[in-house]
This record gives sequence, C-alpha cells and structure tokens, in this order.
Amino acid sequence: MPKPTPLQRPTPEQIAALPAYEALPASRIHVLKTPEQLEFAEAALRQARHVGFDTESKPVFVAGQPQTGPEVIQFATLTDAFIVQTATPGLDDFLRVTIESEDIVRVGFGLASDRPQIHRKLGLKLGPSIDLSHLVKRLGFKDAVGLKVAVAIVLGQRFAKSKKATTSNWANKTLTPQQLQYAANDAHASLLVYKSLGEA
Repeated sequence: MPKPTPLQRPTPEQIAALPAYEALPASRIHVLKTPEQLEFAEAALRQARHVGFDTESKPVFVAGQPQTGPEVIQFATLTDAFIVQTATPGLDDFLRVTIESEDIVRVGFGLASDRPQIHRKLGLKLGPSIDLSHLVKRLGFKDAVGLKVAVAIVLGQRFAKSKKATTSNWANKTLTPQQLQYAANDAHASLLVYKSLGEA
C-alpha cells in the first residue's frame, strides 16, 4: 500500500485569516511569590493532573556565551496560568513537586530542550511529560509541529508569537505585562491543544 501523502501545514496567510487565540485574562495569570500563592498553585496543578508547561530563558546573542536559563517556568490549567521566576527565593519545594511529581503530567512543545536546562539549573528531573510536537505530527504531518501551527490546525485560531517578547530579557526582576501574557499563552495553549486532541 502506498504511503499517504503528508498533510500540508497551513500557510502564514491561512493562519493570519483565523480568529485570534482566546488568551487567559491578566487576572488569571499569577506570578508566584508568597506561600499562599504557592499552596493555591500546587493544589490547582495536582487537581488538574495534566498541565500546560513551558520555560523561558534569557536569550544568548553571542556565540559561546553560556546559557543561564530557564529564568521563567510556567504552568497552566484550563483556567489559570502560574508564572515562576527561578531566581525568586523560597520556591525549591514547589518546583521539586511540580517538576518531578509523578502525579502531574506536563504537556508542552519542545520539552527535549527544556529537560537538560532544568536539570542543569535546578538539579531537577522533569517527571511524566508529553511533547506535543510529536503528538500533532502523528495527525499526518511530515515533520514535528510547533505551537503556532498546532493552534491553527487543532484549535482553528491565530496564535501570535511576539518576536519582541521572545527575545526579551527573561531574567528581569519584574516581568512586563507583555512577557507575562506571552509566557501564560505558551503553557495555556499547549494544554488546550492537548485536550482538543482528545488525549485527556
């Protein structure tokens, strides 16, 4: 039997014509600092079981310059996003649970590159996780698919990825509203793609 022809990715023009991604409002994006916030976040993530996951690192513009990330780790349930700045003191126990726990399944794109960075920076091993780029590829695409294309294919929405936010300084002590929205969107959209594929 001949192999089926791989599906074509949507073109930039086709993606641009889609309705905008329905992002979480700013009121549902939480930057975790206090014990009360950490307790609330851990309970929400444990209850959700499958959670959106991603990391952000300070960009490296010079060849050979060491990578210092991740500076930010983000988690999302269907209703909330939780932003963790790894330089914030007092987060060790929370990060150990949310990154290593067998009770939480982390879903996201490009987790193969996140895994060694997390281990190098935090000494933690990423627990049960699902790389969605391979999951979406199995729909019939020739190559692994990134988040922007996956949102177009699976959710039928236009997912904006700001180059300015991507290359911004994620090591800043105070993240901008644009950075927070960008980080939240990455984790939240990953979870929505996973749920829409009927995987959970």
